[in-house]
Amino acid sequence: MRLSLLLCSLLLIANSAHSQSEKPNIIYILADDLGIGDVSVYNKDSKIQTKNIDALAKGGMRFTDAHSGSAVCTPTRYGILTGRYAWRTRLQKSVLWGYDTALIARDRFTVANLFKNNGYNTACIGKWHLGLGWQKDKSDSVDFSLPLSSGPNSAGFDYSFIISASLDIPPYVYIENQRVINRRIEIIKENKGAGFWREGAIGKGQKHSEVLDDFTNKAINYIEKQAVKKDKPFFLYLPLTSPHTPILPTKEFAGKTGINDYADFVLMTDALLGKIEAVLKQTGLDKNTILIFTSDNGASPMSDFKTLESKGHFSSFSYRGAKADIYEGGHRIPFIVKWPGKVAPNSVSSQTISLTDFMATGANIIGSKLSDNQAEDSFSILPILLNKSVEYKRESIIHHSIDGKFAIRKGDYKLIFANGSGGWSAPTESDAVKSKLPPIQLYNLKSDKKEQFNLATTMPLVVKELTELLQKQIQSGRSTEGRDQKNDVMVRY
Repeated sequence: MRLSLLLCSLLLIANSAHSQSEKPNIIYILADDLGIGDVSVYNKDSKIQTKNIDALAKGGMRFTDAHSGSAVCTPTRYGILTGRYAWRTRLQKSVLWGYDTALIARDRFTVANLFKNNGYNTACIGKWHLGLGWQKDKSDSVDFSLPLSSGPNSAGFDYSFIISASLDIPPYVYIENQRVINRRIEIIKENKGAGFWREGAIGKGQKHSEVLDDFTNKAINYIEKQAVKKDKPFFLYLPLTSPHTPILPTKEFAGKTGINDYADFVLMTDALLGKIEAVLKQTGLDKNTILIFTSDNGASPMSDFKTLESKGHFSSFSYRGAKADIYEGGHRIPFIVKWPGKVAPNSVSSQTISLTDFMATGANIIGSKLSDNQAEDSFSILPILLNKSVEYKRESIIHHSIDGKFAIRKGDYKLIFANGSGGWSAPTESDAVKSKLPPIQLYNLKSDKKEQFNLATTMPLVVKELTELLQKQIQSGRSTEGRDQKNDVMVRY
């Protein structure tokens, strides 16, 4: 009897180990302010040749109608990690700052929780920009010697090595496992125009241009350690600091494109992807690792569009607008997935997807069921990846701009609730209101991808249908099927 029980126990352990080894590792690389037209596999006329991103697309699936959850970074990051639109939270416009409190509530289920609960080791290395739990001293100043009360580790990550926000937003410190470590990142902010800075060290400390390499090395070290352990699959979330400002390519890349610093910085970002792929191959992890590469929003005007365009390079490709805008250039982004043996090489999907879809996709991949109050705006793209697109359930998508302006898309039609761009591009909202431009814009993206011809007055039934759909998805607290949920605040469009 005892022998029989022992054999059964050993069999269960063996089966568990086998199923564990079958789970794929997942690496999610999020570029910062990389435009869809900056990636040469998307833009045949690109003057920046992103050979590593292109090679990733050749080995996997490239999406041509992928969208960030917002036209700026903080809300997009919230959506990736929670599967929920960020405008359902207190963040109704703009982004957080380095000292802001955590946007992800303590009881909010994250994609890191999902993987951790299913036997994964989880890590976040890079730019967090979702608020942190800074602790203060008796004088109400931040005490950098105290551990943070909230951050990546309290959101489900086993390991984290981050900066709080963008590199041009203080505090300029590294944070490891929610503790500030004794390395400050310093810079002389002498503006050279369009977001370019002359770099120099102030006393002792890291330089801004070293940060991207630091994150790359940390990520490589983490992957190598997981390869040696082999005890668990892993999920690595790698949000980059590039090519966001400050735009500081290292000496290896400076001047390499002959265009400007931004173009060189894009090449540096592309090279990072190449290093990650190289370590996966060296460790033998490449065959069972899903590698995702995307961007948090469209390209920023700080990249110096004038110079880029004078060379024939268009960061937003053929789309209107850029970062911060409700127009396509603000949120249509590159999205590539490589999964050897599962996703067909060199495949292309024109399905409309959102970065909020990561949670449901991850759950689908590992066979985990989500609750009604989890990932309310997330649809699994696994059917698309496995060439079963008819099973994909997303029928509409909601966009959001830096000014808090909404748009909803269903099929070819996109309805915008703004007088202008809702962001930084002309016409800005204030200028559009002064010019008495209509408060509603309707575009057929199939025939008018540059969003030039407003159909709102000629197609009232479409306007009515999309308006009611937006209202329903706001009021229901979700865009997926399931029991209604509550938004954190009152939401107005």
